[in-house]
Order: sequence, then C-alpha cells, then structure tokens
Amino acid sequence: MIPEHDDILARLRVLEPLIYAANDGRERAWFEALLEPDFWEVGASGQVYSRAFVLDTLAERQRNPRQEAWSTGDYQLKAMAPGLYLVTYELRQPTRVSRRATVWRQAGPDWRMVYHQGTVVDRP
Repeated sequence: MIPEHDDILARLRVLEPLIYAANDGRERAWFEALLEPDFWEVGASGQVYSRAFVLDTLAERQRNPRQEAWSTGDYQLKAMAPGLYLVTYELRQPTRVSRRATVWRQAGPDWRMVYHQGTVVDRP
C-alpha cells in the first residue's frame, strides 16, 4: 500500500465503526453529514436499507447504546477512482462474524459514506 493510502485507511478505520456501533453520543446531524444523500446499505441479513432508515437506527443506538464487545480486523483499502475508496474488513460480534464493505468519497477534508454492505461469514 502506498503511504498516502496508509493515512486514508487510518482515518477511515476511525469512521467505519460509527455506522454500526453509534455509541459515542454524536448528534444526528453529524451522521447526516457522514452519509451521502443517496447512501444505501445492504445489511448482513440481505435486507436493503435506505439512508433515512439507517439514520433513524443510528439515532436509536445513540439513545440506547449497545453493550456488546465488537472487534474488527483484516482491513483492506482499494482506490476505485480519484477521491473514491473501498474499505473492506471483518467485523466480529458476539453472535456472528461478517465481512464488511464500504465505499467512501473524499469531500475536501471530510469523508462521506456512499454505500455499506455486510455479509455473514459461515464458519463451522
């Protein structure tokens, strides 16, 4: 990975957990700024979620934080186009393991999430 990508991946690794954990007390407006206006998600269940649904879910998680211990690893970064990046990683939750993929757009100094997907990993 080129050094610039190391810095980008480090920044996105900080932002990435906010989409599923949302336990840090941030306001809805912060999440609205994080998600592109046409953001959408395919959850680990295969269900498609709109930006509005995700924002409502994140607001609920802020009101009632989860007490689960989650961990991540195996991060990869792929430049897709100038200012557009794909981040993939593994998310380990108490009840399942999933692979995650997020498309991020750099907007000046800020980052905006374009798309997110979770896929459950079938492990024996």
